[in-house]
Amino acid sequence: MPISRDLEDIRTDPERAVGRIGRRNICSKVTMAALQRRPGSSALLCFLLGILWEASASQLSYSVREEMEEGAFVGDIAKDLGLEPRELLDRGARIVSRGKKQHFALDVRTGSLVTADRIDREKLCGRISACTVNIEILLEDKVKIYEIEVEITDVNDNIPSFGTEEREIKISESAMPGARYPLPEAFDLDVGVNSLQKYKLSSNHHFSLHVQNGREDAKYPELVLERALDREEEPVHHLTLTAFDGGNPAGSATVSILVTVLDANDNAPEFTQSQYSVSVPENVPMRTCLLRVNATDRDEGMNGDVSYYFRKITEKTSQLFELNALTGDITVLENLDYEECNFYEIDIEARDGAGFLARAKVLVKILDVNDNAPDVTITSVTSSISENSAAGSVIAFFNVHDKDSGENGQVTCSIPEHLPFKLEKSYGNYYSLVTDRALDREQVSMYNVTVTATDGGNPPLSTFIHISLHIEDTNDNPPVFVQTSYSAYVMENNPRGTSIYSLTALDPDIGENGHITYSITDDSVHGAPLSSYVSINSETGILYALRSFDYEQFRELKLGVTAKDSGDPPLSTNVSLTLFILDQNDNAPEILYPAFPTDGSSGVELAPRSAEPGYLVTKVVAVDADSGQNAWLSYRLLKATEPGLFSVGLHSGEIKTVRAFLDKDTLKQRLIVVVTDNGELPLSATVSITIAVADSIPEILSELSNPEAPDDLKDSSLTLYLVIAVAVISCLFFTFIVILLALRLHRWRTSKLLGASSGHFGNIHSSQFVGIDGVKAFLQTHTQEVSLTTDSRKSQLIFLGPSYADTLSIQQNSDKKEPPFIPHESILSNEDQSFQDLLFSDASSIPNNSNGELQATFDMVIPSHAADKA
Repeated sequence: MPISRDLEDIRTDPERAVGRIGRRNICSKVTMAALQRRPGSSALLCFLLGILWEASASQLSYSVREEMEEGAFVGDIAKDLGLEPRELLDRGARIVSRGKKQHFALDVRTGSLVTADRIDREKLCGRISACTVNIEILLEDKVKIYEIEVEITDVNDNIPSFGTEEREIKISESAMPGARYPLPEAFDLDVGVNSLQKYKLSSNHHFSLHVQNGREDAKYPELVLERALDREEEPVHHLTLTAFDGGNPAGSATVSILVTVLDANDNAPEFTQSQYSVSVPENVPMRTCLLRVNATDRDEGMNGDVSYYFRKITEKTSQLFELNALTGDITVLENLDYEECNFYEIDIEARDGAGFLARAKVLVKILDVNDNAPDVTITSVTSSISENSAAGSVIAFFNVHDKDSGENGQVTCSIPEHLPFKLEKSYGNYYSLVTDRALDREQVSMYNVTVTATDGGNPPLSTFIHISLHIEDTNDNPPVFVQTSYSAYVMENNPRGTSIYSLTALDPDIGENGHITYSITDDSVHGAPLSSYVSINSETGILYALRSFDYEQFRELKLGVTAKDSGDPPLSTNVSLTLFILDQNDNAPEILYPAFPTDGSSGVELAPRSAEPGYLVTKVVAVDADSGQNAWLSYRLLKATEPGLFSVGLHSGEIKTVRAFLDKDTLKQRLIVVVTDNGELPLSATVSITIAVADSIPEILSELSNPEAPDDLKDSSLTLYLVIAVAVISCLFFTFIVILLALRLHRWRTSKLLGASSGHFGNIHSSQFVGIDGVKAFLQTHTQEVSLTTDSRKSQLIFLGPSYADTLSIQQNSDKKEPPFIPHESILSNEDQSFQDLLFSDASSIPNNSNGELQATFDMVIPSHAADKA
């Protein structure tokens, strides 16, 4: 509390200033005495000493009367702390609750401490003379605690009470004047001047009132016999005892005293002890007998019978203990609680049959046992913290308290050792849970911290609180690719928009910090921007081709891909990607030689008529723009004026003579050579070569002056011949099938007849019969396959060698133990080559199909005797 305010209160209202310092009782008394003698001298000195002592303890003291209305002003917290009222709200000032009922509230708008409800001092502190309530105010911005002490001053809100309306006192008529008899005592819950102050007895002729002062200002009224009694004169005396407190106005209570005069009974009960003491643990079972009190009376009969009763006992005490009126046993009715009350002082009395009384005290001391686990009250806690928070950041601020005393109330707090946190003890029993080292969300994203509060009892009791802490992500990790570089293979002539590769980067961060976008670094390829060749999906990392690649244009494409997260600031990683273009057979062979003349003339190669077999006439030179096996070229003779006269090297393309020239060979030989690559779908190109066979130039010129028949006419004649040949072959084949079936039927019938009469033909030689083997020599099958095209790049002509098959193949499929018999004269000789030349001399006139190709298969069945004529 500021000194200036206290000095001002000293000048204006000294008693109020002294009353506000509830803790410094001695100083307050000295100050009051000094103020009465010399105001402003020693009182000021003592007060200043108290203020300095209080300021050193960082404690503010106030006082308030009980029974004040809710919201009553207690003190100006903001002013006494040197703050503006609005600062309390800005700094998060609040009263720390430990789970108990709060009797005061902090008005952060005005900075005042006010009452939260109507305070009953007697319920709060009982008979304690100085009733103080300690509250703690927390400033959350600096995590600082201020302790406030509020003294609850008493008001006269309770009147004395006797607990009964009438008390009967029996007095023997033989009692001597001066005898004293205990009267019922009044009980006032107030303290100080408001408590019980005096008793008053109604006027009478035989009795007077004497009040005996006891410990702690206790007053025990006694009825004093002033004059001897005479039962026969007045057997009953009616008195009224009135109790007064010191309030203004004073409260009072009355009780009727009924004095019954008995026959002589000159002995009162006597206790064996004036005071009984017992110590019991607080966990003593109910209905346990604590002790037995004993009082004796030397009288006999009814006057010697003693009974025991509680006197001047509170309602709470009467609920806890029971006194057996006959035996004097004091037993426990309910569970005792050291933390609620650790000491009970019980007044008992013993009465005999005549009404004589004896008094004694029973002191019950409650021993503490470790029956309360520590209480942990979390004052401030955060549920999340950034992973880049510095070490020492406060996570939680809590208070520990144990209701037990001594070692049972000493509490230690701990957390698991492997966690990156530690506990720091701050003011009083307050602890702070702070970070001990750097945090990493990618390793641990959430912590469940268990704080254990353990007391020092035996066995110890513990309380656990669990604090869940989420680690907030910061952008501290860039995206990471699995590889430092990537390579992909793309077939050329790919469709536009085709996905060609997928890149994936990983970012251990979450949310926007882990959201990755992909992009291609700016570059150029052959003068064109890289973005015109490929694009990448910024979300998925899938790479798309924007144009069709050409292996012959470039064979690889290098690009850089950037993966960037969405953090603030963003982090990125680059990776290189190489696209290898794979070759596809998309280029046909190109003929370099012989090249077509540009002057319109036809190129002619010369071959002397005297050339020997193997003579190199010319060489076809071709190239293919593709690579690998797609560029492997093979050469084949597709058509020749004189088949069998020239040959072409399969891989070299060299045209050589196969035999020597004959006189019948024409001077002008025309060759068609096809060049085919080795692709999966092979492509080809053809070239026409004219070879002049002559020994002199004039002979060549004369031959060239006689033009040959057009190829179209030759082709037309060949087509007509082929159609006629197919029709004839079909008729022959049908006739052959009919004959074959007839022979089969005839053989079946013959076998049946032979089986029936096998003995009639035993002497006949088997050669006299004409069997199936004879038919084998009758017919032969000659097969040729022709495949022609009009397209020079795709034309093919395949000559299959003649193949011969058994005309009775249906029969021989099931039994092929013997090879078919084919007469030698049925095979076409070399002289029959003219027949083949007649069929295949010019295929250009054969009509092609939709693909530009003509394919025909001829199965010729020719009688063996017709082979020579052919």
